[in-house]
Amino acid sequence: MLTRRVMDITRLVPGDPGYPVLLASIPSPPALDVRGTLVPGDALAIAIVGSRRATPYGLEVAEALAAELATRGVTIVSGLARGIDTAAHRGALAAGGRTLAVLGHGIAHVYPPENRAVAEAIVERGALLSQFPPTVPPLAYHFPARNRTLAGLALGVVVVEAAERSGALITAGLAGDLGREVFAVPGRITSAASRGTNGLLRDGAKLVGHWTDIVSELPESCRRAIESVPVTGGDAAPPAPGSDEASMLELLSVDEAQHIERLIARAGVDAARAGTALIALELAGRARQLAGQRWLATGARARRA
Repeated sequence: MLTRRVMDITRLVPGDPGYPVLLASIPSPPALDVRGTLVPGDALAIAIVGSRRATPYGLEVAEALAAELATRGVTIVSGLARGIDTAAHRGALAAGGRTLAVLGHGIAHVYPPENRAVAEAIVERGALLSQFPPTVPPLAYHFPARNRTLAGLALGVVVVEAAERSGALITAGLAGDLGREVFAVPGRITSAASRGTNGLLRDGAKLVGHWTDIVSELPESCRRAIESVPVTGGDAAPPAPGSDEASMLELLSVDEAQHIERLIARAGVDAARAGTALIALELAGRARQLAGQRWLATGARARRA
C-alpha cells in the first residue's frame, strides 16, 4: 500500500516546468513531492487556515468562503489539519473547485487519518504537496516550514479562527513577511478561538465578512480573472436508486447529526463504503460533516424529501 502511493509521486524542484509560480518567487523555495495535478490556474490561490479546535461558526465560515471563492475559479490552499483546514478543503471540493493541501509530513502518510477520503478527493481535484521525504511522519518541528510553503503558494492568507498561540498566526506572519495579503474573520470578543484573529485585525489585517472582501484586495489582473468566471447554479443529479449514496441519504436527518459509526451500523455496509458514499453526498451538496465525524443532510435533501 505504501509503495503504491510512493510510486504516484511527482518530484518538482524550483525551475522545473509546472513548479508553482507563486512559490518560485519566494526566497529559497523548497523542492516538492506532488500527488495529483498542478495547473497554471493555481497561481490564482487563496489560503484559508485556522484552529484545529474550531467552533461550528468557524467551520461554517471557512467552508462557505472556500466554496464561494472556488466557484469563481480560485484555488483554495490549506493544510489538511482538523478543523478549519478540513472545512476549507471540503468547501472547495463541494463547489467543484480546486484545492491544494500542504502537508507537514511525507506524502505517503495521511494525517489526521480520518481525512483519508478527503485527501483522495483532493488528489482528484488538485494536489497533495510535501517538502519532506515520502515516509517521514508528522513531527511538530516540520509545521513552521510547512506553513511558510503554504503561505508562499497563495496570494493571501485568510485566518478564520485562531487562539492567541496558533500555527495559523505563524502562517499569517509568514505571509506578511513574503509580501502576501493577510486577512482575518472577526469573532466574538469572549471566544478564546477568536482571540488570535481579533488580534490580527487590531494589528492591521484586512477584515473579512464576505468573499468579496478578499477579492477586492487582490491585484487588478486577479480580480478581472475572478469576475470573468461564470457562476453556475442548479442541483446535481440525485444518487442512483439502490446505490450506497441513495441508501445513506435516506438515513441522514436534516436536524439531528449522526456519528459515522451509527450510520455504518444502520446502513449495514463496511466503513470504506460508508465513507465513500458520505463524501460523494457532501461533494454533491446533500450532506455535511460536523466536528467529531457527525453527519447531517443539507437543505438540498430536505427539498427532495
